[in-house]
Amino acid sequence: MRRKLVVGNWKMNGSREEVKSLLGELFVGLVKATDSVDVAVCPTAIHLGLAGEILRDSPIELGAQNVHSSPKGAYTGEISTPMLVEFNVRYVLVGHSERRQYFAESDELVAEKFTAVQSGGLTPILCLGESLQHRQTGITDQVILGQLDAALEVAGIEAFENAVVAYEPVWAIGTGQTATPDQAQEVHQLIRAHLAEADSNIAGQLRVIYGGSVNAENADELFARQDIDGGLVGGASLKANEFISICKSVD
Repeated sequence: MRRKLVVGNWKMNGSREEVKSLLGELFVGLVKATDSVDVAVCPTAIHLGLAGEILRDSPIELGAQNVHSSPKGAYTGEISTPMLVEFNVRYVLVGHSERRQYFAESDELVAEKFTAVQSGGLTPILCLGESLQHRQTGITDQVILGQLDAALEVAGIEAFENAVVAYEPVWAIGTGQTATPDQAQEVHQLIRAHLAEADSNIAGQLRVIYGGSVNAENADELFARQDIDGGLVGGASLKANEFISICKSVD
């Protein structure tokens, strides 16, 4: 049985004091919850060191929001997998919808980042998602599988033994809209079935989490679906009580 995973993506939010306060509350509130669910938080890159120190004796894992595809070089402002390893990062988001939309990250670049993360022994969280236009024109499957295949073709099916996939319908992020549990399940099932064509065992073990405006009100119903293995949580992860409630929704 796949163990649920809930990841908080803090995006470009947080001061030192806010990081200390939020993690302190999560440390206390999730002590028992982590017996049945894996939990990770992705603070800004500048706060990884501070967060790592606070979480040193905690079951909460540390994640990064982005990474460069090269291990080092003349790439001003970027961070590499070897650098993240030094901060005891475990998970790294690659291909988040905001990186694709605002920073023009292509499927090919995301695939390179996916392999770069794994080269350092870390776990990539490969984000896939369609826009409202894609959904309205009936090409959701084509878009999702195209993004997935870009990584599959470069890394191979074996790479998904140490990976997580996150489905984040772009049309349901920050809009107040949420895909229904049935809509989310349909795409999660699509992703798993596609990978099963290459290796059914790996596909069956892969965690596919949902990232479309997960909150304390909808988490129970979403996480109850057969192929939804947790959530990638945005704004709600900045509110300790709500994030704790989401994590406890797996019980």
